[in-house]
Amino acid sequence: MKISDKMVETIKNNFGYTEQEVQIWLENLRNKDVLSKSMGLLSKTIVLEVVKSHGCNSQHKVGDKFYFDGSGNLLTKFSPKKICIHALSAVEPLIFAANELYYAGADPNEMRFNRVDCMADVGLNCGGWGKVVMEIKVEDRKKIKLERKQR
Repeated sequence: MKISDKMVETIKNNFGYTEQEVQIWLENLRNKDVLSKSMGLLSKTIVLEVVKSHGCNSQHKVGDKFYFDGSGNLLTKFSPKKICIHALSAVEPLIFAANELYYAGADPNEMRFNRVDCMADVGLNCGGWGKVVMEIKVEDRKKIKLERKQR
């Protein structure tokens, strides 16, 4: 893949790279492969939806959705105003897996193990307080209606 001078400058500025660092980045063939596929991923929204919730101290409930851009950045203005750090940290492996599947040419929505639960709470029956289970979906950004969440 040929990378334009404009794209090289964008990479350099985005990461704060020196000229030497951007050259190291460009020499890594995986970076070029990811870059060649990244435009498609930028048109996606990663959605983590709460599918089960009981006893959540942050009061996450079934139907709550956490929105991320295709790169995995939390879209705070569309997600609930208050988000539990333990629920948030639990979704990181799913977002990573969705990105990897996309870069490999596979549909991230075909992920077999597409649910996680809050890592900090084992549930009331096991000595914890509650349990929140979330499921991942990757959707075309223009197909979903993003609404500002207030809580």
